[in-house]
Amino acid sequence: MNTKEFYYNLPPEQIAQTPIYPRDHSRLLVCSRDGDIQHKHFFDIISLLKKGDVLVINSTKVIPARIFGKKKDSGGKIELLLLKRINYTDWETLVKPGKSAKIGQVFTFSENLMGEIVDTTDFGGRIIKFHFEGVFEDIVNEIGIMPLPPYIHESLKDKERYQTVYAKKQGSAAAPTAGLHFTLELMEKIKELGVEILEVMLHVGLGTFRPVKVDDVENHVMHSEYFEISDEVCEKINSVKKDGGRVIAVGTTSVRVLESAADENGFLTSQKRDTNIFIYP
Repeated sequence: MNTKEFYYNLPPEQIAQTPIYPRDHSRLLVCSRDGDIQHKHFFDIISLLKKGDVLVINSTKVIPARIFGKKKDSGGKIELLLLKRINYTDWETLVKPGKSAKIGQVFTFSENLMGEIVDTTDFGGRIIKFHFEGVFEDIVNEIGIMPLPPYIHESLKDKERYQTVYAKKQGSAAAPTAGLHFTLELMEKIKELGVEILEVMLHVGLGTFRPVKVDDVENHVMHSEYFEISDEVCEKINSVKKDGGRVIAVGTTSVRVLESAADENGFLTSQKRDTNIFIYP
């Protein structure tokens, strides 16, 4: 399966550079299995859902994962993208410029945050051991900026616009973007319709930023991401599927959790682990 089969034209003027307000006024493309295509607004999702449906959302929360610092020895500027926390002090990161980022190099980010390269990764990243005073997340929230996708060139004035309204657990290097269009009011209307909203959690990582560089799609290796799905959620989804109901995943990250937690019969079991599953036709 060649990557060329997935090419399509996307005119730059069709890529929104600033978020729309209200969130649910964004456009929604409805593509039926029979090939019928309709252009709607996201708030029209109400007309597409029905009582008994289950909507699966990803409750991860984005950290302002781009931080800027200086090399302690030369004062040269560097940019860091936090990808995945390994333990209390160590993170998988991408460093820019990467060629000069050697093991042992020390960076200064603020008065109470420094980092040292202690290892490399198989994807060209660096393992950074951080030295800090206080709470790491609080420091990063203060000095970091949101890691917007490369096709967005406008700066984000409000950090919260790159969070879903139901974001809870910090750890993502990017937002689960399909969920950005929900408002709290829309979610209440969906619940009133008789649709149950269930939460899973997957921290979005390098796979979002890393392009497919191989000609054969099946040779592409996806970066692993940490996910969680509870017993309660598994039981409810298994029950709905058994009764022939619809399970609707909000975005690819929710799909990745469900497919990673499913056995060969589509039966889900609760899990907390990394997944490198790669879903393609």
